[in-house]
Amino acid sequence: MGITERTKTWARRIKRDAVTLWFAYRDPRTPLAVKALCAFVVAYALSPIDLIPDFIPVLGYVDDALLLPALIWLAVKLLPPVVIEESRAKADDWMLSHGRKPVSKLGAVLIVALWIAVLIGAWVWWTRR
Repeated sequence: MGITERTKTWARRIKRDAVTLWFAYRDPRTPLAVKALCAFVVAYALSPIDLIPDFIPVLGYVDDALLLPALIWLAVKLLPPVVIEESRAKADDWMLSHGRKPVSKLGAVLIVALWIAVLIGAWVWWTRR
């Protein structure tokens, strides 16, 4: 298997695991702290807006290539195995029937709100110097 095929497989797995966390978040057997992590990861992963826009050289892809996979890995490791198995099956069914991952409008709103808060904070800091 070449590097291109491995990269495509890895990207499909990341998408599937983001949807897996979406289902795991809704499962009552998921511990509360892990639910919070899943909610954050899902809101970010399924948001149509990136935390660091891709047009920013190098940094734009750090969140997609390192941050998101690391957060997904952590959430998956913290979930009970039975929840992972059932959620992955649901995610596979979702991806087959819909052909795409869901989109989180709440995630987009949170990302925009975070950027606004950062800009306001920077403006306040700059004007008080």
